[in-house]
Amino acid sequence: MTQQSSGPVVVITGASAGIGAALARELAGRHASLVLTARREELLEEMAPTLGTPVEMVPGDVTRRPDLERVLERAVARFGGVDVWVNNAGHGITRPSVEAITPEDLDVMIRDNTRSVLLGMQVVLPHFKARKKGVLANVSSMLSRVPDVPVRAAYSAAKAALNSLTESLRFELAREFPGIRIVLVLPGVVATDFGNNALGGGVDSRSIPGGQSVEEVARIIADGLFTGPLDLYTRPGSLARVLGHVDGLAGRRPA
Repeated sequence: MTQQSSGPVVVITGASAGIGAALARELAGRHASLVLTARREELLEEMAPTLGTPVEMVPGDVTRRPDLERVLERAVARFGGVDVWVNNAGHGITRPSVEAITPEDLDVMIRDNTRSVLLGMQVVLPHFKARKKGVLANVSSMLSRVPDVPVRAAYSAAKAALNSLTESLRFELAREFPGIRIVLVLPGVVATDFGNNALGGGVDSRSIPGGQSVEEVARIIADGLFTGPLDLYTRPGSLARVLGHVDGLAGRRPA
């Protein structure tokens, strides 16, 4: 039976922890109805009763298109449609140098951070086009714009590819589907367990000085879903940092 929602219906991938879980909590406080997916079903089950809002849990693997199709099907069956789809799931990697990255490493990063998002976009876009509206938010990383952490090079490359797909989709939809909003989220260091979960291990992101709280990041994302810049930097000064990086590269061009 379809359940009417008093707020937007929001799908969040990678919702069991980190930014995804914090965004679920933030949007629940804004009366959104949530469709949450992640591989760790037990964490979804622990979180859902605490949210105080209608929640549909759909455990699955975002690298598998049938799992994402099931997410959309369950959202439509429960709430009648989807207003916002947040491609948040991703995975890091730690390698000592670019030379140390194997083809298999890059394959995994593309699978988890680029291909999974492409599948999410392809699954929800027909639904948004039929309604002529919707918000698609892809969570990338500042490392995709300023790749200054060499041990994350393969991750940075995969996120840079995600940026390009996102921008291409904006151009593709702009004329015929202006009601579909495409947001690219660019966090910096966020105090989550991201580093612990990276392939090859890594520094716990919660121990990095100046890491942004996950609650602040979630609030900024929630604020920016429906209004504001399409490239959504979660940390003040990030855009200036990107422009400075680009200017620095231009200054180092060969004569």
